[in-house]
Amino acid sequence: MRRMRDETSLIIPAVRAVLDEALAAGRRTTDGGKAIDEHQVHAERLAYAATEAAAAEALATYARERAGDEVIGRMAAAFAGEVASRLAAEIEGHRDDFGVRGETLGRTLGAPEVLAAVRAAQHEARLREIGREIIRTRGANNCFIDGEMAEMARESARSFARKEVAPIAERIHRHDELVPESIIRRMAELGYFGMSVPEEYGGQGMGNLVMIVITEELSAASLAAAGSLITRPEILTKALLKGGTEGQKRKWLPPVAAGQLMVGISVTEPDTGSDVAAVRCRAERTAGGWLISGAKAWCTFAGRADVLALLARTTPDLKAGARGLSLFIVPKDPFPGHQFEMRQPGGGVLHGKADATPGYRGMHSFTLGFENYLVPAENLIGEAAGEGKGFYLQMGGFAAGRLQTGGRASGLAQAALEATATYASERRQFGRPIGDFQLTQHKLGRMATHLAAARQLTYAAARAMDRDETVVLEPAMAKLFASDVAVRVTQEGQLLHGGWGYAEEFAISRHVVDALVLPIFEGVKPILELKVIARGLLGG
Repeated sequence: MRRMRDETSLIIPAVRAVLDEALAAGRRTTDGGKAIDEHQVHAERLAYAATEAAAAEALATYARERAGDEVIGRMAAAFAGEVASRLAAEIEGHRDDFGVRGETLGRTLGAPEVLAAVRAAQHEARLREIGREIIRTRGANNCFIDGEMAEMARESARSFARKEVAPIAERIHRHDELVPESIIRRMAELGYFGMSVPEEYGGQGMGNLVMIVITEELSAASLAAAGSLITRPEILTKALLKGGTEGQKRKWLPPVAAGQLMVGISVTEPDTGSDVAAVRCRAERTAGGWLISGAKAWCTFAGRADVLALLARTTPDLKAGARGLSLFIVPKDPFPGHQFEMRQPGGGVLHGKADATPGYRGMHSFTLGFENYLVPAENLIGEAAGEGKGFYLQMGGFAAGRLQTGGRASGLAQAALEATATYASERRQFGRPIGDFQLTQHKLGRMATHLAAARQLTYAAARAMDRDETVVLEPAMAKLFASDVAVRVTQEGQLLHGGWGYAEEFAISRHVVDALVLPIFEGVKPILELKVIARGLLGG
């Protein structure tokens, strides 16, 4: 165990020293982040390298805290070694872009003792040892969480998810059903819709780490039928807490926290995705409120939702960009099907149709059309003072959504790891369980290691948000890395299932198609890398 700690303590500082020099060179090249669009490919490299380094640091910190756990020590060393190897190869292939001096490389990633540590940490025998332990425990997640409340929350959520969500998850997926009202009611009773709502507004006030732990367990049972149900209330909650009037907070937060109001988030448009500042759906003043007209797309849970948090243009001039956008709370009736139309007495119309998707079923994502749909003036978040501030409120809410996506991704990857470890222990080929074979052990060991890094990076981001709700970089990194890990782990798990991995009767096939959405929503991967992470790293 001592040797693994020494390896990690050699590798991590070497990675950080090289990365810091590369980021300094990147700041010079991009003029402090202003010219990222002239250097997009390299900016993406830097963003991802920095994210992997942060994940390695988070896992190494956890390993130090759990010094007696040899498996975690092996994971931390192996992941650090992998990150170091990949960074060294990237720099070697793009030396001029990275701007790292040979002297720096020579005393860090190229130093003989660091190279030896990297080779030892990544040795396939180490990963096979991890894999054997994962098979023995069937991949169970028993990682330590600092805090009695978080531990209790995990056990409660795990019990609920396995007893009430998991048994219906496959049916919901195969038949594209809506999340049952019984699940919504039970989650409301457990307080899951108000975890980040302060107690004074009827919530639990538990903070972000507890929310992430619960999200993980719900997502392990079903990403769409439970894990994502609390994301939309979280996004609206953050926007209200940051920019809402006191009256709005007291009106909307208690019923949201109690699960009496289901929320949909309506930002994306058919022709406007990542460029949120280019939103065209307009809100025009009228007697007593605003008339909403335009189209929206990918509004998840819009049919069942009681309210939509809708970003609309209140300044007609598109040149106003983000400064012309405002955020509204749009009431509507809940509809259970895949298509709906709502007509107001004054003639306003809202209609929606769910878009068919290969996975992430259970909540349904809608394309919406608004035609002079009336929203009361008091439903503009911040009221008069909130006009033109919608973009910034929405971005703050998206930071919370990205953090939660890190939890959703970790939970889904956990489900895939457990399913694969169980299959490997039971499936026999050539006279013995496939988990006895070296390559199976190695693959499971690597899957578990990457998941551990994603989980600890997400937990670190949650703690950062608990300290400062305005942080943006940490949740974006958690979302980016954990989403990629979920895709890799589910697909590797499917391959280890062989032909049965393609059969719907095995849950791994559902996990694979569910994971594909994770790098897309809450900021599609390339935009997240460039406009959030690279900008945050190079602009400072």
